[in-house]
Amino acid sequence: MLLGQFQSTGRDLCSRGLVCSNSGNLSVRMGDRLVITRRGGMLGCLEENDLIETGIDKNDRFTPLASSELPVHRAIYRATSALAIVHAHPPHAVAMSLMETEITPNCSEVSPLMERVPVLGWNMEVKPGGLADIIAEALMQYHIVMVRGHGSFAIGQLLEEAHNYTTLFEASCQVLCLLRSLKVSEVRE
Repeated sequence: MLLGQFQSTGRDLCSRGLVCSNSGNLSVRMGDRLVITRRGGMLGCLEENDLIETGIDKNDRFTPLASSELPVHRAIYRATSALAIVHAHPPHAVAMSLMETEITPNCSEVSPLMERVPVLGWNMEVKPGGLADIIAEALMQYHIVMVRGHGSFAIGQLLEEAHNYTTLFEASCQVLCLLRSLKVSEVRE
């Protein structure tokens, strides 16, 4: 059942272009342990051996196999009540993150869920597994955050919920990018 949840989430993220090849990662919390996708795993075609179980606070023999974003996932689980995390690289959101310190979604179905999304990592070196404490602290207040020029981290009680935040946010960023490309300053009715 857990593998099926990872597979359906990973396939959808890949088919939507929100991750490519070996990018992005997923995890779920199980008590003081977590299951996370393998380092370099392909989310579009996950198999049982692509899911790595390890400790939230302690390393074990499987830790080196886990995604390079493991420190971020651990920090999020320690700081929040999240039970699932989706880390993706949504292209429109990434593009916007290079220009904005926060992104305000404009779609009606998104607004009630996320009034604004902070962009973290300005004037900082951004690398996989980095900014863990900053990301975790921001996710104490938000459902999803962006790391400048890198990607999004969304949390939920289920992978499906974190996936939903990710896809809704990218859809809103796509609309915002289209409006900007048309040089529309505001939508007229």
